[in-house]
Amino acid sequence: MQFSGLTPKKVKEILDKYGKDDGLKKDKIHEFFRMFKDKNYCILIFLKNPIGIKPFEIDKTGFGAMSAWIIAKNISKVKRC
Repeated sequence: MQFSGLTPKKVKEILDKYGKDDGLKKDKIHEFFRMFKDKNYCILIFLKNPIGIKPFEIDKTGFGAMSAWIIAKNISKVKRC
């Protein structure tokens, strides 16, 4: 789900509507509003059947220094041993 052209009012509406589903406690919504109120864009991703995994290091070689998201068909190709 994507939102663009955000205003503080729209940010508040998004936090109020989806904050709980995102794991935000109601008493913390205001803190997140202060952090995000001036943002212009929002992407919400909903996962089906997420599972916990043991944390691991990623080799970002070839993805650029600022890579935040990496798509890999085989996780062992980017997982550091």
